[in-house]
Amino acid sequence: MIPSMRSLTAEEYVEAFKSFLDHSTEHQCMDEFNKEQLPNIMAGFHHASHKVKHASLLLRGFPGSEQDLKMIRILQAVHPGVLIDNEIVEPNPQHVAAYKELVNQAPDLQNVSFIWHQLTSSEYEQQVKEKGTHKKFDFIHMIQMLYRVEDIPNTIKFFHSCLDLHGKLLIIILSDSSGWASLWKKYRDCLPSTDSGHYITSSGITDVLKKLGVEYRVYEFPSGWDITECFIEGDAVGSLMMDFLTGTKDFLGTAPPALRQRLREALSQPECSSTKDGRIIFSNNLSMIVVES
Repeated sequence: MIPSMRSLTAEEYVEAFKSFLDHSTEHQCMDEFNKEQLPNIMAGFHHASHKVKHASLLLRGFPGSEQDLKMIRILQAVHPGVLIDNEIVEPNPQHVAAYKELVNQAPDLQNVSFIWHQLTSSEYEQQVKEKGTHKKFDFIHMIQMLYRVEDIPNTIKFFHSCLDLHGKLLIIILSDSSGWASLWKKYRDCLPSTDSGHYITSSGITDVLKKLGVEYRVYEFPSGWDITECFIEGDAVGSLMMDFLTGTKDFLGTAPPALRQRLREALSQPECSSTKDGRIIFSNNLSMIVVES
């Protein structure tokens, strides 16, 4: 008897996400943005006094804290000697523990204080409003996290209101030019109902920002994901990749054969993937949206 399809648990998602990171240029793409654009963006923080702390608020979207610490180090380099008051909003206790461990092993973060909120972004928002302590931040970043937010427009509106004068909100989201955008818009029937979350790409975010009447700039960066193993029957890596892609535990083992076939055909379409040296590369292009206070 074939087991029924179900959504990934938090732990299973972490494992599937790791297979995605191992075979994609997602982090290399973010590194490129960090190197080319982030120093100038962070240089734009202005204060009346150099003694004022640079506060940053991090809304976690995916496991792995390396990118977060890289951004903190860029902030340190752009504003040397300034104390950085960093707050992390992350609901998963495993991710919080892993991040704390990474911080403990980093000798170059002496001027950085960390406050941990084991909460979802909506729980954090509710807590802030109940306490009436509307702290202002110079830099807030949402990396690949808006797919799991209940009310995207109100979430963006609230965290934008948390920016200090000259502060910046960085939203990293999948680009409209990515294969994900085509998959979600044109081939949504290939995705199972177990795939929870919002199918949103950069234009969905910029539409919200336009309605809010705020200034923003979009930076597009190419990224790829080698999904060749998804087409190899019985391949363990390919199975994990399909789990990540569909948000479903053991998709290849539990989905009806017709659905598996339709999804593989959709993934092969030129608007989703290209072939390079015999490998199938899914477009994972990212949009880095920098919003002014």
